[in-house]
Amino acid sequence: MASPFPIPLNALRAIAVVARGGSLSAAAKELGVTPGAVSQHIRRAEARLGVLLFERTTAGLVPTPDLQRIQPMLDAGFRMLADAIVALAAERAGILTVTAGSAFAARWLVPRLARFTGAHPEIELRFVATAATIDLAASDVDCAIRMGRGGWTGVLAEKLVPQTVFPVCSPALAQRLKRPADLGSVPVIRDEGSLISWAEWFAAAGIASPPRLSGPSYTDPIPALEAALAGQGVFMAWQLVAADALADGRLVRPFPVAAPTEIAYWFVTTEAKARQRKVQLFRAWLEAELTSKRARPVSGVWG
Repeated sequence: MASPFPIPLNALRAIAVVARGGSLSAAAKELGVTPGAVSQHIRRAEARLGVLLFERTTAGLVPTPDLQRIQPMLDAGFRMLADAIVALAAERAGILTVTAGSAFAARWLVPRLARFTGAHPEIELRFVATAATIDLAASDVDCAIRMGRGGWTGVLAEKLVPQTVFPVCSPALAQRLKRPADLGSVPVIRDEGSLISWAEWFAAAGIASPPRLSGPSYTDPIPALEAALAGQGVFMAWQLVAADALADGRLVRPFPVAAPTEIAYWFVTTEAKARQRKVQLFRAWLEAELTSKRARPVSGVWG
């Protein structure tokens, strides 16, 4: 039976690296071989395939149209190999690396993680708090809890819970708010990076002529929420981020209306990492926490 790989894996790797950068010396450095060895890999592959893979120019090696056509498949194949190796090593190490946004992590996830580690002491947690979208296939991160509308490519994404938004404030400040128009007479705290606006909440509340809002603004939702906890204004909060502060009475909802959004929290991982026991255990635990009393969605209409 003919081999499905007439070109050695090392040669394919050399072709992929040179195609990405066009330099034999840079490719040789990345691969840990000599430029001559890289050049020999390419020449032998071209001879075996009977196809010219690179144009030799004064600026370096330029992929031919034939190579450009298969280059995405080559890159995807090596990403899958790297993903498999990372997944195998991480599974044996018993380390689960999770990433999520800092606000969700600080206000909802981290306070609950002790229950996961208590139930699974054999799994060591490593947490990466960032709003950046980490490439799960090219990193050691096992899974992510992402906030957004979905649609990410190259991953498995499962919607966990849709999010509503509503105003929150300290109990003392709430005494000054009898109707939505009163928002014009108190400080309104703004999160400059928020995915939603006050206009959406006013629309959900049926307020045709909203009051003019003013107050401090923050580039991060964590200090914005801290300002609301300190009684410094009214903040438009996502339900999970405000859940614990509402449950223990540090924050209250001055109005019962909650505006629906297209935003949700998603559990995201790769196909290979989804098979790992530690990822499956974390996913099951997360679902159980999200369906507990404190995480139930809020709803209501202004009347």
